[in-house]
Amino acid sequence: MLYHYIASDHDGKLSEAEMDADSLAGVLRALSSKGLRPISVQSYKDTQKGFHLFGGRITLTDKIFLTKYLALMLRVGTDLLSAINILIADFEKPVMRSLLLEIRENLTKGQPFNHIFAKYPHAFSPVFVNMVKAAEASGNLQKTFEDLSVSLQRDGELRSKIRAAMIYPAIVLFASTSIFLFLVTFALPKISTVFTQGGIEPPTFSRIVFAVGNFVNANLVVLLVSVVVLVVSLWLFLSKTVIGRQIADNIMSRTPVLKNLYRDLAIQRFSATFSSLMKAGLPIIQAINITADVVGAYQFKDALNRIAEEGLAKGLTIGDAFRRETIFPRVVTNLVAISEKAGHLEELLDTLADFYTSRIDNNVKTLVSVLEPALLLTMGIMVGSIALSIIIPIYQLTSQF
Repeated sequence: MLYHYIASDHDGKLSEAEMDADSLAGVLRALSSKGLRPISVQSYKDTQKGFHLFGGRITLTDKIFLTKYLALMLRVGTDLLSAINILIADFEKPVMRSLLLEIRENLTKGQPFNHIFAKYPHAFSPVFVNMVKAAEASGNLQKTFEDLSVSLQRDGELRSKIRAAMIYPAIVLFASTSIFLFLVTFALPKISTVFTQGGIEPPTFSRIVFAVGNFVNANLVVLLVSVVVLVVSLWLFLSKTVIGRQIADNIMSRTPVLKNLYRDLAIQRFSATFSSLMKAGLPIIQAINITADVVGAYQFKDALNRIAEEGLAKGLTIGDAFRRETIFPRVVTNLVAISEKAGHLEELLDTLADFYTSRIDNNVKTLVSVLEPALLLTMGIMVGSIALSIIIPIYQLTSQF
């Protein structure tokens, strides 16, 4: 295990370095043999846990920076170990420095580069790990890191576009919820009290709205906690369990507005991932199996697994194997078959990834154009219903005079 220590000698001069040892006691014995007095000794494993505890994590930006600069330094002739040492000096983020120090330790021991990335599956996907592994075997780390940086950057841009497009609907939803809570918490109870104390009998519609408002006002905390618990539980069920993900997959693939976006996202992930793995030199069957694990949609995952195991493994060409799966659009399967014969499959996949990225952008805009009026209409109906429940009895009261 790698330890970081700060120690002082007999003259009080401080020294700071890393040491590989089996245990803390081993570090202390080694320092004592050198005539050093330990001031601070900490393992990098514990340090990483601390960073994650306080929110430190390896972000997409960190991975883009890492791959881009490794590719740049390898291109100018820097060896891998020297490149890692330069990055250790440049990175100020503790969790990244810890990762790079662990990489350096492995390299000095002669261990494969990809082993460190495989230890952190939440930060580095199977695609990332296998591309680095294949690049190590082929000696093509520079090109692989260039491809990884481009792929990660494209993924980041796509996520940013989707998030940016959903900001306005989120604001409208928040505003409508806030208005509803304000009305049922402050306005309706006071107005219903005025009618009740004045001996006025509101119409049925107003009584229903007042009853709902009074109930929500009286149980506001319980209702808010229940809604939060229900939303969190539903999200965990749909995203973290196999059955939940299958249910979410079926809902997404059948909802009219969402199904096109859902399909295009899956095809874009397939094209970009499969292209990257092929460029890294992975065998076709292995590349398709890895792509199936990261494509996201269960229907596409099952189709890709069948292509690998029931098609390519039995001697079919890529084009013929893809033609057997109806989940892929006919245009995609035909292009795959043609480009396979022409020997330009990687270029086609890159083109498809770019094409479906633009389609996703258009589909997100379409989804937002549907969500915005729907949310505004819902807010209008909600506020209008409350307003009518107040106006109608007031109008009846004034008409009596």
